[in-house]
Amino acid sequence: MTNQKASALGLFRNRFVQVILMSGLLLQIGIWVRNYSILLYVTDMTDGSKVAVSLISVAEFLPIFVFSFIGGTFADRWRPKRTMIWCDFLSAVSIFAVLLAIHFGSWKAVFFVTFVSSILSQFSQPSGLKLFKLHVPEELMQTGMSAYQTLFAIFMVLGPGLGTVVYGNLGIEWAIGITGVAFLLSAGVLFFLPNDRVSEQTEGGKAVWEEMKAGFRYVLASKMLSRLGNCFFFAGLGIGLIQPLAIFLITDHLGLPKERLSWLLTVNGIAMLIGGALAIAFASKISPQKLLALGTIVSAVAIAVCGISTVFTVTLVAQFFSGLVGPFIQIGINTMVLRNTEEAFVGRVNGILNPLFMGAMVITMTLGGWLAGLLDLMPVYLLSSVLLLISALILVPLFRQKQEGGSIQEIA
Repeated sequence: MTNQKASALGLFRNRFVQVILMSGLLLQIGIWVRNYSILLYVTDMTDGSKVAVSLISVAEFLPIFVFSFIGGTFADRWRPKRTMIWCDFLSAVSIFAVLLAIHFGSWKAVFFVTFVSSILSQFSQPSGLKLFKLHVPEELMQTGMSAYQTLFAIFMVLGPGLGTVVYGNLGIEWAIGITGVAFLLSAGVLFFLPNDRVSEQTEGGKAVWEEMKAGFRYVLASKMLSRLGNCFFFAGLGIGLIQPLAIFLITDHLGLPKERLSWLLTVNGIAMLIGGALAIAFASKISPQKLLALGTIVSAVAIAVCGISTVFTVTLVAQFFSGLVGPFIQIGINTMVLRNTEEAFVGRVNGILNPLFMGAMVITMTLGGWLAGLLDLMPVYLLSSVLLLISALILVPLFRQKQEGGSIQEIA
């Protein structure tokens, strides 16, 4: 226990961790105020048009397909601190430009805020991962990821309420303005990061296309990264299948009012917060492979229970366990990628693996509603559970591997 406390203290004394957590706090405030204010505003302006509301998700997820690998490639070429500062600053500029457009009557400009911020995040996120690789010691990396993931879990609980209160009391212009200020403050905080180190990579000697091809070759040559990519794909298929169906789980499967959905979301958010705290406490005790496998298996079981259960309390308990292991999955993935990827390829590896997950998720999101209408909800949830179990089984060979010199090596 003393060693765990010492490692946690050492982590939070790390200058990079202090700055990145403060930046993350400001960004989460801005993102949740923006997301919920725009959602409520578009709903009000369109009288609840499902098409208009769905366009918000399109504006958020489309850039992941188009720009994730491009952003990862440039994150490997550019200096990460400078990249993150510019991304937050340009996001703030775009937000204030949209604020002017709304003030003069062009309400549809709100879609632009989400779209531009999502594009810029494809450059900023891999740069942040590179900085984790550079500035967090190997033995503290999983604890650091746990702390960062816990921040996201906190806002899963508080964010929807924060965005709703800001929009309800102040209106869209104030909400957009607060978002812009939060991004500006984040950019300012990032100036306190340790200085970028000038290297061959940051000078950008090779052609972009050559570096892109090198990124694909790197992933294909790594058994661990290739296996993790397959895991991503099946997990995306499973999660996407039930992503749009939660409301129908409440209304059709359980026969309850749609307002009960908020109970599921609240329980899930609280469980994520607890899961993040557990991950911090036991980060030094469990390998990222085991953390990821445990999270995936428990999620699969919880999804199956949700599909079978006809009792709301049982469904809530299953949702709690699903939320509890959510941080395990994210922490396991990020730690495995960082520990087993050379610094020069972190951006490109992230840019290849993320679209695999998102692409698979979008494929089954489009099929989920149709399958539920054809087969009913229970078979769809069970199919989702099976796909997640396949994802976990793909990880099994990684348990025969050991950590050597910062990367996983196969045991002969």
